[in-house]
Amino acid sequence: MTGGSRGIGAAIVEALHAAGDAVYFTYAREADAARRVQRRLGDERAACALCDVADGEALPALVDACVARFGRLDVLINNAGVYAENAFDAGSYEKWRANWQRTFAVNLFGAADLAFLAMRVMRENAPDGRGTRGRIINVTSRSAHRGELSFADYAASKAALRNLGKSIARSCARDGIVAFDVAPGYIETDMAADAIAAEGDHIRGEIPGGRIGSPEEVARIVAFLASGAADYATGTTIDVNGASYVR
Repeated sequence: MTGGSRGIGAAIVEALHAAGDAVYFTYAREADAARRVQRRLGDERAACALCDVADGEALPALVDACVARFGRLDVLINNAGVYAENAFDAGSYEKWRANWQRTFAVNLFGAADLAFLAMRVMRENAPDGRGTRGRIINVTSRSAHRGELSFADYAASKAALRNLGKSIARSCARDGIVAFDVAPGYIETDMAADAIAAEGDHIRGEIPGGRIGSPEEVARIVAFLASGAADYATGTTIDVNGASYVR
């Protein structure tokens, strides 16, 4: 899985490991955090690697390293993402374009490239009792459904990622590959910390239960999808936003 050093990603790594899975996860900058996760889990069923998923040239070697380490690849979780303010009425045209390009390079193009590469390996897996050879889970966002005021590039990238999963589900079922996306709202993570600190009362006011979710609540849903128990729900989006946005 990508982006496993902190927040939702680290919680997913730990949930998968607790379920008995071997987990190969990436980090982009937080080397110390990634190694802390791996040390907690031990080396037998956990490994991490530095990777900028926007670097398409590096991704084939990443998939090869995962297979070499654990012998197979059954589940790809696209969790890596970037998120930076990019308002319609602020900054330069050059900054606007650069932000869109970087956001899509990480949030969408890296995920699409990894899905393509992972599926080449998954197609060689023996099918399980449900006929499934591989699972792809994309971590998208509530933003994919409702848009954003000053993070339009982020929302658009997550909407495209959601549609990528649906396309995989429809096109690759014949190969025994299923796909899902999990769309969190505000979750108590480092990425959301500034927004929660500045607008916490407003954010909680949008959530009927009055509380912001935890990374572990997202991770348990991802682990459930990775288990195979929901394979017939392929193509589904699971919203994890406390009913702050109901479709």
